[in-house]
Amino acid sequence: MAAQKGKDLLLKIIDPISQLPTTVAGMRSRRIAFNAESVDVTDFESAGRWRELLAGAGVQRAAISGSGIFKDAASDAKIRTQFFAGAVTRFQTVLPDFGTLEGDFQIVSLEYGAEHNGEVTFDMSLESAGAITFTAAA
Repeated sequence: MAAQKGKDLLLKIIDPISQLPTTVAGMRSRRIAFNAESVDVTDFESAGRWRELLAGAGVQRAAISGSGIFKDAASDAKIRTQFFAGAVTRFQTVLPDFGTLEGDFQIVSLEYGAEHNGEVTFDMSLESAGAITFTAAA
């Protein structure tokens, strides 16, 4: 994969009624992280006392975080409503020339900030709440 413009990585929220994705407005930076817990099954018979892990076990999770500005009241309200409701909502992340990730996430952190001579900004973190699907780019 060749270098890509950061602005092309999109985070979208899926409307639960229409099932249509809407780009979360004004995100200037984004990050996606995948993690998997390991399950240690090492015992006194492990070869050379090297740690052994159980394949396919443990909990997998994805985290998405980003910061930016809300360009309108509707996108701010949509995210804020999901956060205060503690809702699990379907989100989609588009990685250009790589593919699309989609799954249920909960907004676990929502922060607002501002400088006296600048715009109001936000920082947001999401944690996966179920299986994530990946569709490769065509």
